[in-house]
Amino acid sequence: MGKNRLEAFSDGVLAIIITIMVLEMKVPHGETVAALLPLAPVFLSYVLSFVYVGIYWNNHHHMLHLAGKVNGAVLWANLHLLFWLSVLPFATGWMGENHFAGGPSALYGAVLLMAAAAYWILQQAIIRGDGTNSTLARAVGRDWKGRISPAIYVVGIAVSLHAAWAAQCLYAAVALLWLVPDRRIERVLDAR
Repeated sequence: MGKNRLEAFSDGVLAIIITIMVLEMKVPHGETVAALLPLAPVFLSYVLSFVYVGIYWNNHHHMLHLAGKVNGAVLWANLHLLFWLSVLPFATGWMGENHFAGGPSALYGAVLLMAAAAYWILQQAIIRGDGTNSTLARAVGRDWKGRISPAIYVVGIAVSLHAAWAAQCLYAAVALLWLVPDRRIERVLDAR
């Protein structure tokens, strides 16, 4: 089975997710810059989520580029990932509207944790389908970013009820960690 339909469907869902998030930001009823200030938490939560969706889109694209074939397990694992990413607009909106309060911050972290787990499951499904000596398996290697990120999310969830600002810093730190270009896949492609 080819991977083009999977890529196109995933790209469409991710584009819709970003659209939903931006449409959740309501226009203020005022013409001054001061009218924008109450929207700062909503905008900041949108920026963080936009970055996360961009990171997933970028890494998903690279991962599927190395996938040799797509089977039923990969299709379902991809839907699992898209499900958790589709919950992100709700968690983003709740967190922003409530000024990064503990409960919404914990839910946001839980959605990030589940999306990370779903991405790992998708990655493993592709590797199982292509074999443990596949190009993707070689590119992923020990995957220290993929191992440390869920641990940081768990810590963020745990501290969010007591210090939501600390949880936000942890979530932003993971995003920054993934924004640093990961050259593993490019190195494997260049070596082909």
